[in-house]
Amino acid sequence: MNPLPIPTNIVDDLQAVDARIIERVRSRAALIAAASSHILTSGGKRIRAAMTLLCAQLGQYQLAQVIHAAAAVEMIHAATLVHDDLIDDAERRRGKVTVHTRWDSGVALMVGDYLFALAAVEMSLAPDPRIIAFFSQAVMTICEGELSPVMVVAPLEQALVEYRYKTGCKTAALFEAGCKAGMAAGGGTAEQIERAGRFGYGVGMAFQIVDDVLDYTGDEQTLGKPAGGDLRQGTITLPLIYAAANPGGAHLAAVADAEHLSASQVDEVLAEVRRLRGAEQALAEAERYGREATTELRAFAPSQARAALEAIVRFALDRRG
Repeated sequence: MNPLPIPTNIVDDLQAVDARIIERVRSRAALIAAASSHILTSGGKRIRAAMTLLCAQLGQYQLAQVIHAAAAVEMIHAATLVHDDLIDDAERRRGKVTVHTRWDSGVALMVGDYLFALAAVEMSLAPDPRIIAFFSQAVMTICEGELSPVMVVAPLEQALVEYRYKTGCKTAALFEAGCKAGMAAGGGTAEQIERAGRFGYGVGMAFQIVDDVLDYTGDEQTLGKPAGGDLRQGTITLPLIYAAANPGGAHLAAVADAEHLSASQVDEVLAEVRRLRGAEQALAEAERYGREATTELRAFAPSQARAALEAIVRFALDRRG
């Protein structure tokens, strides 16, 4: 797996963000500290914090102006992971047991809520009050997405509308908010803030689509969990939608109505989606979002920060686990 392309001039600042997050968590009650640290140190790439810092660098960069936003975006992300795992009843994430598996569901719910509260405190310290609005709207949007599952595999048009809405809410909205917060902290104009937000949204869409493709094409060693997890949880994603719409794929529409898929049935669906090239079509859509994101950056002057953000687009698209 390729490492996240972080330019050397923000490595120390990203470590400062990390230190702030860990400090906030470790100063709390022992159980909350242990459970929160478990999720916050479970191998995440801090891509959202890095993008927040880099978007600030597109303007007038000062770490003190953006560190609160960068820490808040990672705390919100961690909170959503805890709640998402709880809803999905997932036993592992990135190869580690989830919070509700290691402790219990009550602890997981409290930890997720607590991380949201910590994020709220952190964003309130940001010097630009608009940052609170960006993240608050993102959290509301994430909740809306969580409550809006993709219900059908066909017809194609309806399935695509449902999938793109859910993905935009659950994943892209937080990327968008982090980039807008970074640009605001860098003193950007209203137009620049919106452009940075569109960039982040595109990266978030591409990132999630690639994740969904990997669930069909990856393996447990690279994913940190068995392939086919979405199928086992009854989650409909883009590779399945496209495969079902292709000639010979109509039978896959029945997956949406299945109450439970056996291990052998999951393997059969994975093989069918690959045979029908659903994963390739999904990746093509991810590439489109990546191109749209890169186009937004062209309004900014060439710089090391812009080049790094462009490299992150490629990272999002080229991941293998």
